[in-house]
Amino acid sequence: MDFVKNIINVLSAPEILLPIAIVILLISLRKPGFWTRTGGLIALALVVGFMGVSLLDPNFRIIVTKPDNVPIVGLIFLVGFFTWLALHQAFENDRRVAEGLLPKEKETTNDKVWVWPDLVYTELLCMVIFSAVMIVWSVYLKAPLEEPANPSLAPNPSKAPWYFLGLQEMLVYYDPWIAGVFLPSLIIVGLMATPFLDVNPKGNGYFTFKERKYEITVFLFGFVILWILLIILGTFLRGPNWNFFGPYQYWDVHKLLPLNNVNLSEVIFVKWLGVGLPSHWFLRELPGMIVVLLYFLVTPLLFAKTFFKKFFLSMGAVRFQIMMFLLLCMFSLPIKMLLRWLINLKYIVAIPEFFFNI
Repeated sequence: MDFVKNIINVLSAPEILLPIAIVILLISLRKPGFWTRTGGLIALALVVGFMGVSLLDPNFRIIVTKPDNVPIVGLIFLVGFFTWLALHQAFENDRRVAEGLLPKEKETTNDKVWVWPDLVYTELLCMVIFSAVMIVWSVYLKAPLEEPANPSLAPNPSKAPWYFLGLQEMLVYYDPWIAGVFLPSLIIVGLMATPFLDVNPKGNGYFTFKERKYEITVFLFGFVILWILLIILGTFLRGPNWNFFGPYQYWDVHKLLPLNNVNLSEVIFVKWLGVGLPSHWFLRELPGMIVVLLYFLVTPLLFAKTFFKKFFLSMGAVRFQIMMFLLLCMFSLPIKMLLRWLINLKYIVAIPEFFFNI
């Protein structure tokens, strides 16, 4: 068991876990069998079995059964179930269409539901059941109330509420105004702009994956990988001193890791060229600015000629450029994370004179 635990601890390192999660997501979307009832039951059995066996480990049990973290365990199961349910219906409709049938939603002849008694009765039952669950929860799971806030004594680790853990994780890789203001605002603007950018008329009113592969894949990548996975990382793997720990490792407050992070300008001028950093910020950060400009200007042109040629022809230049800008901003987060974890690269462009660090 110790050998298995060590393997899982190694695989839980963020630089390994993130690529594994991305690969699993992309492969599963190409395998309709995973989203059948049999595939869902097998996945559920594996997750429940993993949780049940892992609870025998004292370090794992302390973290998972902490009152603050119990809802996150429920979140994992709920997100997994509803993701499976939606894709199960999508692949089922794709199968029906391939057989010459209508999607299941379009076969319904009477889609009217009476407010009374159907809707109100259902809502009443949900309210009663939910209230009972919350009462039992509050009795048996004590609220993690601590002493009044003391500015001279901060908890270690000091974590935000679970719904802000994704933003707190982004603060490690970007300036606060970028991680806390710009990127969240960009997410909201992107969601608002999506209906105007999406020119695909298919999949309206029914579940489907085959007719909306790109849209669903991008959404799942942004939601599952860049939001839910960050919550899991911040909840179960971020320990004292904001260090990463495996699920079976003891959270040692004395564990200290040296900060070897360097900026791209330091790598180029100091390490590669063997000279000092230029005194002016523009010359110092010029290589990083060139990299960023190439990323946002050249990448859309390459994609328009290769992978996304159909999107470029159907959307037009303006819509395509906006879509690519939003897409590249989204992918910049995992890129920055992997660069930090693998080669200790802190900022690509670091201009502290103007509080601009990316």
